[in-house]
Amino acid sequence: MTTQIFLASTLYGTATLAAALDSDCFAPADRRILLVCNNAATPETTPALDAMPGFERLRDRFDDVLSWNETISPFHPGGWAPRPDDTPLWERHLRLLWNLGEDDVTLAVESIQVNPALAVCQIFTGAPVTVYADGLMSYGPTRNKIDPLVGTRIDRLLHLDLVPGLTPVLLTEFGVAPEIVPTDAFLKVLAELADAGEDLAVAGDGEPTVGEGGPALLLGQYLSALDILSAEEEEALHVRMLRGVVELGHTRVVFKPHPSAPARWSRALEQEAGRLGAELTVLTTPVLAEVLYQRIRPALVVGCFSTALLTASALYGLPVARTGTGTLLECLTPYENSNRVPVTIVDALLPDLADRAAVEERRRGMEVSALNELVRAAAFAMQPKIYPGLRPDAERYLAAHPGAGTRRYFKRRRLTSLALPGGVPAQLAFIPRNATVRRVARRARALGRTAGR
Repeated sequence: MTTQIFLASTLYGTATLAAALDSDCFAPADRRILLVCNNAATPETTPALDAMPGFERLRDRFDDVLSWNETISPFHPGGWAPRPDDTPLWERHLRLLWNLGEDDVTLAVESIQVNPALAVCQIFTGAPVTVYADGLMSYGPTRNKIDPLVGTRIDRLLHLDLVPGLTPVLLTEFGVAPEIVPTDAFLKVLAELADAGEDLAVAGDGEPTVGEGGPALLLGQYLSALDILSAEEEEALHVRMLRGVVELGHTRVVFKPHPSAPARWSRALEQEAGRLGAELTVLTTPVLAEVLYQRIRPALVVGCFSTALLTASALYGLPVARTGTGTLLECLTPYENSNRVPVTIVDALLPDLADRAAVEERRRGMEVSALNELVRAAAFAMQPKIYPGLRPDAERYLAAHPGAGTRRYFKRRRLTSLALPGGVPAQLAFIPRNATVRRVARRARALGRTAGR
């Protein structure tokens, strides 16, 4: 007997799995389990994946739906992992609890670098692992060094073709090959969800064509919850989105907040919309942005660096614009923050909301071939110990693109510490590699900290 366990935390990820199953990306199995996980900061107050509108349309791909939160209660999925000595006990417990018996188990997980995916892979020692990616992070580097006992069991990376021609870096340190989930299959699954949230009351719902008459759609991401922006900065970002679309002539606007975002943000937008004379609809039903693309046919989709911007552009052919990416490239910390590559991709590809001509002409930014080089250079700068083989690519790209357009994606201090082009002046390039200089610098910093006390 064979059992496939699919770990999912979002409806978007479940739709990706459904498209992969419909396309025979997974071998036949005697049993398929969808293991639902709610990773919200307070799962008790946030709807679980299997309670969201549209889930029932995807349910029939799986034989059973189980809850990881209930399995490990009262622990939080993001903060719990089995102690190494307890791993055999946990596998025995789960095999009894889930009626797995002696079945051969295979796993499909997202975000392999962190819990709960890492915990599940550690418990089922020896089970082959497929990693599926439901966003732009698949194009960037692995955020943490993965235990080889887990990494060497990963056989492939399933991902959506959100940027045709762009090759993922994720997990290449283990020689994992990327595999595209067919776009047609994914669009077919999303079409099944088109009437999810039947109670949506949105201006423009049901309009048959994309055009200037459709509303503009603003995408919220709740970046303050990730400590990327402060709550005030993110609120100001949403207001800037609203002002930008009104300046472009859109008088009907729909705001899709993150499900966990505070209600006060929508009130601030409503006040600004009243001042600008715009008709604003704030969605309260937690539906996928792709459902809205089909339901309201937006004339323009605006966001910061949401994956939904790329699905709008690449899968639905909708006009898109980004805002705030320049600020994020400056404030993302540490430099290896895993959001850096998604921000870089959106910044390099999509038009700025403030550039009216670029938005109206739907200009694309960087060519995909150049974007591949940029992403590989950024991947090395972010994770040089995991991807030392990317150093020549990074040196070549940075030497060939010394201008300000490249510097926005790299910190001079980072380039200097890695002895990459664009760091310290060429005549001082020997300094980062000089052991004596580094030792003196460390001593000086230590003395400075001591004096500060």
